Amino acid sequence: MLFDGINVLRTGKFFGPEIPGPWRHIPAAIGINPFSMGPVFIVLGIGWLGAASMAVLKPDLAFLPLVVMAVLTLWYIPIGTMLSILVLLVIFLARPF
Repeated sequence: MLFDGINVLRTGKFFGPEIPGPWRHIPAAIGINPFSMGPVFIVLGIGWLGAASMAVLKPDLAFLPLVVMAVLTLWYIPIGTMLSILVLLVIFLARPF
């Protein structure tokens, strides 16, 4: 997401196909041009890198950041949604209660 956010800011298009994936319908439905979402992708990319780093370096503190990032990425259909659900399943099933 970080790479794609930087790429869309630099070139005006996302990396990959000319037309973004199915996720583009969600921002478009509320009047946001999907090609203006570069900063959102950058913030989410940095957030995911931070949460993943925390999961490796301080696993006991990573639960909340991972949940927040996964929930914030559910709109990114289909890949982000699938990966977010997978992350949520893994952290909830692996978490000791």
